[in-house]
Amino acid sequence: MLIKQARDIPSSEITPESVYRQRRQLVKALLAGGALLAARPALALDRYTLDADEKRYPGPDWLQAQLRSAKAGQPISGEALTPYAHVTGHNNFYEFGLGKEDPKQKAQGFNTDPWKVEISGEVAKPGTYTLEDLLKPHALEERIYRLRCVEAWSMVIPWVGFPLADLIKRFEPTGNAKYVEFTTLQDPAQMPGQRSFFSTLDWPYVEGLRMDEAMHPLTILAVGVYGDALPPQNGAPLRLVVPWKYGFKSIKSIVRIRFTEQMPKVTWNQTAPNEYGFYANVNPKVDHPRWSQATERRLPSSLFSPNIIDTRMFNGYADQVAHLYSGMDLRKWF
Repeated sequence: MLIKQARDIPSSEITPESVYRQRRQLVKALLAGGALLAARPALALDRYTLDADEKRYPGPDWLQAQLRSAKAGQPISGEALTPYAHVTGHNNFYEFGLGKEDPKQKAQGFNTDPWKVEISGEVAKPGTYTLEDLLKPHALEERIYRLRCVEAWSMVIPWVGFPLADLIKRFEPTGNAKYVEFTTLQDPAQMPGQRSFFSTLDWPYVEGLRMDEAMHPLTILAVGVYGDALPPQNGAPLRLVVPWKYGFKSIKSIVRIRFTEQMPKVTWNQTAPNEYGFYANVNPKVDHPRWSQATERRLPSSLFSPNIIDTRMFNGYADQVAHLYSGMDLRKWF
């Protein structure tokens, strides 16, 4: 990793005092949160009781052991978890079809074991790793986050995973690494949506984050949900979760992580740049060209009980992440 001497750093790269103080406050809050996390119990086998007809996805034995040792998450005050049936049965995963029920119906034979992830680009330690080797050094924890879809529906989900920053540090990004690019598996034999005549997307699916977004403590790689391994329809065996951004940024079934100097060309932004920006931060003041983003439909919801709530800036995580976009025009950089 390149280390600069103080005299080599241009004034444009020196962190302003206001930003520095914001980061100090964030670190203090995280340290306090870490102490609380350490005091919470591990996930119990019966922490979540499912209906008899709901299928569990335990995953391989080695992953199940890690999942059970994960620290329990902190509930979101005043917000109930979205029922498991909705979390696993209402998904956008176009690799398996365009309908919300298609992923659950068509992904059940999806083979995720063994699984490999390629690390490449501007890093000192590139390579290809099995999922087990990738996860082995990391203690898992439950994170209960809001998920806000760009289509204006939302959920509250208990993910199990670990900070993306912890993984990034292992591979030692170079000074040229400004962005992180993620790629989903391309396998038309297993993923019928990738061979569909009606698909308008170019495969494989690609997403990306700026490096400071990727390193933010809220950003995680998830391997579980509701205490068990991720179901295939939710992005098994490894997905990104960035809770202050619209759901399409949280890419599923990751097989490649690449560090780049240039902003990645990501799937939805390339498909419809006037509708889907690179940043995709939840913003109730910037509407989608075809619908308002001021409110959302919190699942479960129905025609006669729609459960409409106001959308919050950065999906309710503004205190933690707003400083990342200081000085940016969020209408232009949407």
